[in-house]
Amino acid sequence: MATLLLLVIYIAFIGLGIPDSLFGTAWPAIYPELGLPVSAASCVTLLISGGTIISSFFSARVLNRFGTAKVTAFSTALTAAALFGFSVSGSLLWLCLFAIPLGIGAGAIDSGLNNYVALHYRAAHMNFLHCFYGVGVSLSPYLMSFTLSGTDGWRGGYRTVFYIQLAIAGITLISLPLWKRAESQLADNRAETESMPPQTLKFIQICKIPAAKWASLVLLSSCAIEYICGSWGSTFLVNAKGMPVDRAAEVITLYYVGMTLGRFLSGILANKLSSWQLIQIGQGIVFAAILLLLLPLANMMAAVGLFLIGLGNGPAFPNLLNLTPKNFGRDISQSVMGFQMVSAYIGIMAMPLIFGFLVQAFDAVIFPYFLLAIFVMLIIAMVFLIKRLKKEGRYKEQR
Repeated sequence: MATLLLLVIYIAFIGLGIPDSLFGTAWPAIYPELGLPVSAASCVTLLISGGTIISSFFSARVLNRFGTAKVTAFSTALTAAALFGFSVSGSLLWLCLFAIPLGIGAGAIDSGLNNYVALHYRAAHMNFLHCFYGVGVSLSPYLMSFTLSGTDGWRGGYRTVFYIQLAIAGITLISLPLWKRAESQLADNRAETESMPPQTLKFIQICKIPAAKWASLVLLSSCAIEYICGSWGSTFLVNAKGMPVDRAAEVITLYYVGMTLGRFLSGILANKLSSWQLIQIGQGIVFAAILLLLLPLANMMAAVGLFLIGLGNGPAFPNLLNLTPKNFGRDISQSVMGFQMVSAYIGIMAMPLIFGFLVQAFDAVIFPYFLLAIFVMLIIAMVFLIKRLKKEGRYKEQR
């Protein structure tokens, strides 16, 4: 039963990934049709991230009250409804209105399932969980590029992923009884967590934990890189590299394939390398990829650079989340997880917004330079996080 439940959780994470890559891929087709400036995308992404932040802020309280299973089923259905709303929107106002429930649903799924897997399953399972997220974010730009090259346009792409998301919502609803049955096979983890009842800390209490602040800054930076590439990579390729819109959408699909592959390989290597080692290897790949984007090379090399950013940055998020119970204790892991999700989505919200205004002022050519600046911030936060955890005796290189 525990294995079957893990499969359901994986499918739910496909549903989490599906909306995340869709808007950035469709935006080059949306804003000309609706007569909007290119920077208006930031308004939509801001509201999606804002909804996710609100959801993550209250996640510990809501999840401890209603349980991960019910929250996951409801939130997946909520995101499906929001995707349908996007498909029928005819103005920026409607896009913004449907962005709010899309973000709220995503935040609840993210916080709940990440902590559940971190508590009850192994590091390899966490990496494979986010690999399935990569399946979702890789699938939707492919479907969008297909409809963009046909007669249905971006609205057809949103309708297609709505049907997929609706099916996933049905699976999570049907599986509700499975969560209770799976508890017996998770007896060891359950016994450990029952000896340390979960605590719901206030955000001000978590802010007083030095390592939590540095870990959140690492996640903020990593997610900013991920979402800037996903949201603005297509615009960079179209405006700065001169690619056709449908070709740029295919390249963004390649970026998400790289992220999925990175998490898949990380799941396999988790049996040989520690989470910290996987994170650091990935950061080296990201640095090399950003340097590749900075060089005046052919369009094909820009596609390779984006693929490598996905490959290297992909393992960071799941491995850092998997370390949460070890870094901070199982009893407060859900509270810290919510805090980390808030920080991550602040990065997702703020950095693409800032970049949107910079694009409007300086053109999309600044894309790789902005990525490099965020990467430097990430490395600084990593250095201080590791230093703090070593001081507290919580940093371990072994698996």
